[in-house]
Amino acid sequence: MNDLKSICVFCGSSDGNDAQITKATKQLGSTLAAQNITLVYGAAKIGVMGTLAQTCLDAKGKVIGVIPDFLKLKEVVHLGLTTLHTTQNMHERKMMMQEISNGFIALPGGFGTLEELFEVITWGQLGLHAKPIGLLNINGFYDDLLGLLETMVKKGFLSIENYELLLVDADVDALLEKMRNFKAPEVPKWLKPDRT
Repeated sequence: MNDLKSICVFCGSSDGNDAQITKATKQLGSTLAAQNITLVYGAAKIGVMGTLAQTCLDAKGKVIGVIPDFLKLKEVVHLGLTTLHTTQNMHERKMMMQEISNGFIALPGGFGTLEELFEVITWGQLGLHAKPIGLLNINGFYDDLLGLLETMVKKGFLSIENYELLLVDADVDALLEKMRNFKAPEVPKWLKPDRT
């Protein structure tokens, strides 16, 4: 059973145009607060990111924001967070978010959200961490992506074990339960250090 003390959430800095996404985002924020799970995210007060953070804060939850210095000029930084970390670059930002989180969830977003999600899945695939990774598939947002992943399995580019690293659900509580029960697979032999 995984102790989810903090969860890093990857999500968009835009609001999108689907009211169901906003509704589910607010549900996630209030649920994290109610379950005393610290939210770790990209520190913006705009878009899905801002909605998630503000909902969590309004419900008396803890929110940690991590943002590279150069993005402070481009994104509207949320100054009311529990903790705000500023990094020198994107790589440091992602490393810090990974280090201070016990798990990850992707909400709808754009290129940045996908990049963060797939990097953390790749790190899990390589055995660099054993933390659960969830995909909240709100209103079928990620159906096409999941179809592509299934094609990757069928065509022999993705093993079923690695495909199953991504925990998927449309319901917040069900996804968190899957994450708590996640058990990371054995690290491939070719990745283990040679101790002979």
